[in-house]
Amino acid sequence: MESNVIPDSVRPQRLQPGIGFGSGPTGTLRSSLRPGVTVPIAPLLSSPASLSASSGPPPPPPPLQLHSLYGGAGAGLGPGLGLGPGASGHCNPRNPAVLKEAVEAVVRSFAKHTQGYGRVNVVEALQEFWQMKLTRGADLRNGALVVYEMVPSNSPPYVCYVSLPGGSCFGSFQFCPTKAEARRSAAKIALMNSVFNEHPSRRITDDFIEKSVSEALASFNGNREEADNPNTGIGAFRFMLESNKGKSMLEFQELMTVFQLLHWNGSLKAMRERQCSRQEVLAHYSHRALDDDMRTQMAADWVNREQSVAGTITQEVASTERELEDARLAGRELRFYKEKKDILMLAVGQLSAANAATLPSH
Repeated sequence: MESNVIPDSVRPQRLQPGIGFGSGPTGTLRSSLRPGVTVPIAPLLSSPASLSASSGPPPPPPPLQLHSLYGGAGAGLGPGLGLGPGASGHCNPRNPAVLKEAVEAVVRSFAKHTQGYGRVNVVEALQEFWQMKLTRGADLRNGALVVYEMVPSNSPPYVCYVSLPGGSCFGSFQFCPTKAEARRSAAKIALMNSVFNEHPSRRITDDFIEKSVSEALASFNGNREEADNPNTGIGAFRFMLESNKGKSMLEFQELMTVFQLLHWNGSLKAMRERQCSRQEVLAHYSHRALDDDMRTQMAADWVNREQSVAGTITQEVASTERELEDARLAGRELRFYKEKKDILMLAVGQLSAANAATLPSH
């Protein structure tokens, strides 16, 4: 095992995600661990010459396949992650009526055990649920506030998204003729997933890890030695699960969103090409929250792609909006798609700022 330890003097340049600008052999540990694949935003606002002087932007990343997060062992951990009746695991029905029935059943059950029989205010119930978790000692770093976001529209159908304290996101999954109904629809699917997530079967345990690893080995014709080697795809999968033992599926999905975005942005591919070990990447980003700095760096990469091939961002936005819509109507967890869209919109803003900065002054 000792031979696999990477000296600190070597690790920074290997973990540096950039594959274009800023990927030289020097730099501090902080700057080398940036999630962008090209360059911090500041140089983009200087002049077009700084762009053409580089070796060129990276090509757009391939379509998202989470199992390519090092070899395929995460194939079962896509955006749905099997979170429950609203996700791709237990029940992701093609028939909207089946989904609606499942949601209503969970909401009625929750109301029965917490507020007695009668009509339940799902918006209040969802907030009370997370407030209850906080008072019982749940680790909610940003408090228990549930945040709603209406999609701007002057006519139905109205769409609403709700973000839970841990970061998970759900959206209205029905045709909603009013904004209030859209808010209730989003609250219903979020409450259902929140309640279902508390079930013991949704916890990552030793038994769950062994079963998941065995299924991965069978799916990819792997052997047991691979599962014990953190430098293989299945070994990295086991490492990720064991690092999150005791957490719920919803909590694990929140973590996986970071890696999904890194893959989508091309950052994981860049680190693999520099022979950075899977375990190093997983260990580092498992403790890295998705923040504005990470979003800004990824947006800068899409600005670079757009300046190389006009229309790249427009095409990616269209694709992302289709994915978001399909996932929303299926009642799936949406944060990955929402973050993608937000990053692309941030890139549009960066591009506008860069263009404005290069306009001649009068």
